Amino acid sequence: MTKLSVNINKVATIRNARGGNTPDVLKFAVDCERFGAQGITVHPRPDERHIRYADALAIKPLIGVEYNIEGNPKGISKSRPYGFIDLVKEIKPAQVTLVPDAEGVLTSNAGWDTVKNQDYLKDVVKEFKACGIRVSIFIDANPKMIEMAAKTGTNRVELYTESYASHYAGGREEAIAPFVEAARVARDCGLGLNAGHDLSLENLDYFHQQIPWCDEVSIGHALISDALYLGIEETIHCYLACLK
Repeated sequence: MTKLSVNINKVATIRNARGGNTPDVLKFAVDCERFGAQGITVHPRPDERHIRYADALAIKPLIGVEYNIEGNPKGISKSRPYGFIDLVKEIKPAQVTLVPDAEGVLTSNAGWDTVKNQDYLKDVVKEFKACGIRVSIFIDANPKMIEMAAKTGTNRVELYTESYASHYAGGREEAIAPFVEAARVARDCGLGLNAGHDLSLENLDYFHQQIPWCDEVSIGHALISDALYLGIEETIHCYLACLK
């Protein structure tokens, strides 16, 4: 079964809009696990506009499911004297997902160029794996980039699924085709497979039908938005139903 990891960044966004601790991000992470989520994902950015480095540290001892920390390894916190790599090595989550975010971007909008960044990614992957952390590289559905990702020593790749989601309504068969090809390439290269970005209750079931060997999906924005109507417990159950 493909695991569901809930990205809780948007909960932190709401908290930060007013200050204080409402909603309680840490309690929300614990409750997601209690309601059936098989993972928790956070993506701390240097400006800490949603998840803060302190949140990422505080969540680890509270949950028993897989903890996935996403981010750009070049990121440096504006509130703490260390960067993303230092944070991840201190926490030692189950998985780190390397994302090539430029500072100030609204959300992740591209995967790694694993040709141009081959040597850099090899070094980063080696450093995290030496700490016993599984590494995933955020990547476009591009067979060449996946093949080159495999050469870095990474354990997994995470397919950037925005184009699948945006083209789904216009023809789901055409929208999923490059992702099925990319997923097969990843499997042939011996890589584990994750997916994320704009997956939702509308398109997740079909994605899973076509790529049932996907190890994990990380979902935040759509899931938290659905929870405004359905409640977080029912929402998690709905997403899990798509992955059966």
